[in-house]
Amino acid sequence: MTGPGVRPTLGGMQELNAADESWEILRQFLPDNLEASARAHGAFRRARGEIRSAEVLLRLLLLHVAGGLSLEQAVVRAREHKLVKISAVGLFKRLRSSGPWLVWLTEQLVKTLSADWEDALWKGRPIRVLDATDIEEPGPTGTDWRLHYSLRLPQLSCDFLELTDVHGGESLKRLPVAKGDIVLCDRGYSHREGVAQVLGAEADVVVRLNTGAFPLTDAAGNALALVKLVTKLKVGQLGEWPVWFEHAGQRHPLRLCVLRKSLAATRLAQRKAEESAREEGHQVRPETLRLAAFVLVLTSLPTSWGTALVLELYRARWQVELAFKRLKQLLAAGHVPKTTDPSSRAWLQAKILTALLIEHMIHAGRFFSPWGYRLPPGAAVVGLPRSAR
Repeated sequence: MTGPGVRPTLGGMQELNAADESWEILRQFLPDNLEASARAHGAFRRARGEIRSAEVLLRLLLLHVAGGLSLEQAVVRAREHKLVKISAVGLFKRLRSSGPWLVWLTEQLVKTLSADWEDALWKGRPIRVLDATDIEEPGPTGTDWRLHYSLRLPQLSCDFLELTDVHGGESLKRLPVAKGDIVLCDRGYSHREGVAQVLGAEADVVVRLNTGAFPLTDAAGNALALVKLVTKLKVGQLGEWPVWFEHAGQRHPLRLCVLRKSLAATRLAQRKAEESAREEGHQVRPETLRLAAFVLVLTSLPTSWGTALVLELYRARWQVELAFKRLKQLLAAGHVPKTTDPSSRAWLQAKILTALLIEHMIHAGRFFSPWGYRLPPGAAVVGLPRSAR
């Protein structure tokens, strides 16, 4: 058999070119029903023109988005690899209509990444880091998109993502939480409603305290004198106090775990607080400057998780920041080169799909054999009679 991407070799054998060989390996990480799913989500209604299958369509989209090529460069490269002949305008239209399908593909990859999580939990508990990052459109409009993203530890695998416009606020309510989960997040998620929802799902939180948005009380229900409570700590000392918060008529107990920063770290935090206050047009509160000397972390974990362990666990939250840096820098997803809503959303979704495919390959790479790819279930065996396979 001959065809695009196949060339004859000595002895009459056929050989895939490098692009087709790489695709065959990558294809193993994608759902089997590409054709049906592409039709169901409106990306591929019928074999039309040069694009005769959903696989060809997806390869073309990834060549443009994952390969970092312009529309014009992508169609030239596709012709060179004998993949498909299509115009740059045609590719743009295909990308714009493929957004829902790319969302579905992303969801499937997130689900399959969870296959090995049960044997790699911290003290038998799933650890999840939730955060969000802004992504900008070209031109003077500034930020237009926000990616909400949950990272599983210690696997560094994505287990939830949602793409919204810039008005999609950071909230624990976005995250589907299961019983036993431990959710790590920064002070942007320090809101009583979201924390109460996580606790209601019989999960736990480790969240940096936002003193302006999360009022705390003592056992008697009195407002907590936070500055007075923590200033007794010296540099390097840990502190812990039982605290409560109220939401929807219910009181919830938490632990307040505190560490005093070094002098240099304190001064840096105070400068940031002053700069932020100036940008917002108000004077920084003296209480804010005093509390900048401390790391204040709330948790619902039981006391069997010691104070130091809770703070070390919170420190692991930085892994999601590194994931965002990789997504923006290595995959160039920090600035969207499209000008319409459907095309921008589809481009971003294809970037996210690329990042998840990379995660799959990294995971599979731990077990890669010398031949460079994994054996799929039910792989064909040549030479043996069917009854012996």
